[in-house]
Amino acid sequence: MGFIRSCSRSACQRSAVATLTYVYADSTAVLGPLATYAEPHTYDLCALHAERLTVPRGWEVVRLTLPTAPPEHNSDDLLALADAVREAAVDRSAQPAAAVHRGTKLPIEPPPDGGGPRRGHLRILREH
Repeated sequence: MGFIRSCSRSACQRSAVATLTYVYADSTAVLGPLATYAEPHTYDLCALHAERLTVPRGWEVVRLTLPTAPPEHNSDDLLALADAVREAAVDRSAQPAAAVHRGTKLPIEPPPDGGGPRRGHLRILREH
């Protein structure tokens, strides 16, 4: 379902659980939960490398609380997205549609199945 980010350390194939960010101006390394998005100047670390993190002498490490368990799958966001797409499709089909072809508006023909509402293209697949 989602892309699993791996540890940034070379030759490590484990899944990342933490994100490391350096604040050079303050000589500080911040280690926290895995960031939502991979950023160019951050490093994703697995649990082992996050635990073993060392920094240069004189630097400070700020360790934010890491989750003890992997995040649970939450389908609420996916369901909300699917509902929003379906509502947008219904709103669009309620308005008369026209296509532009070389500057001339042409009516769009309804689907051959009688012009009823188009069936949604998003599906929810249940895990077995």
